[in-house]
Order: sequence, then C-alpha cells, then structure tokens
Amino acid sequence: MKYLLTGLLVGTVSLIGSQFAAAQSGHFIDRTVECHDDGTTVDCEGKVAGLGGTTFEIRLSAPGVAAVECTNPGENVAPGQAHSITATGSSGPQQTPRNGQYVFDVETIHPAAPAGSCPNDQWTAEIVDVTFSFATLTLFENDIQVDSITVQVL
Repeated sequence: MKYLLTGLLVGTVSLIGSQFAAAQSGHFIDRTVECHDDGTTVDCEGKVAGLGGTTFEIRLSAPGVAAVECTNPGENVAPGQAHSITATGSSGPQQTPRNGQYVFDVETIHPAAPAGSCPNDQWTAEIVDVTFSFATLTLFENDIQVDSITVQVL
C-alpha cells in the first residue's frame, strides 16, 4: 500500500510538472514589443516565441487619462473633463503555430466614457483623446497565464 501511494504521488507530480513546463514556455521577445498611442486607443506589435500549448491569447491593458467632452441637448459642448480609464484589447484565442512563434498586432477597443462623466444624465459623454503612459501585455496558453510584459507607450 505504501509503495502504491508513493508511486501515485510521484506520477501525479511528474504529470503536473510536465504540463506546467509545456504551458510555461511561451514568452514575449522583449526587444520586438512596441506600443503606440493612437489617440483613444493603444496599438501594440511584437513577437512571442516558445508557444507550446494548443491555443494562446494576448491581452492588452493600458491605463490612461481620458479627455471627455460633454454635449448637452442644445448641442453645446463642454470640453475639459478628465477621467482615469483603462483601455483593453485582445488577440482573441489563436491556434498555436507549428513553429511556436507568432508576430502579433493587438489594439485596445475605443473606451467608453465612465458613468457620471457629465454633470447631467441628459448630456452625452464622448472620449476624444486619451493620454497613455504604459501598456501591459499578458500571454495566456490554454487559458493559463505564462508571461507578462509592461512597455512604455510611444
């Protein structure tokens, strides 16, 4: 019984270790990753390598300060409202390429103005610009986070 339990434990640890090693191999090639401020969105390009899972996904998150314009029912615009936001985007699930490398281009979606951005619910809020300083890209293989990198937004 003691040998059976020891064998099961060693086998389980080996299996978990091998799955962890295979899923943990993907990584960003640091020198290739570049992010640009496109006004209200961030666009990041670069390369990942060492992909070994069945699928992978790159998620992008970029905090910033949004310039919000408020338009009242009379079509008058009140500019200059500043609000902190976080823009996000994703490559969506991708099939892992045979060579384990992928050149990516991921962009955040246009962020929505936060609730309460304007002094009245009858007014329409619109984000017209966002100042971004940095962006974080996170790599997932088979829905498990395997790498993350934070880069300056140019």
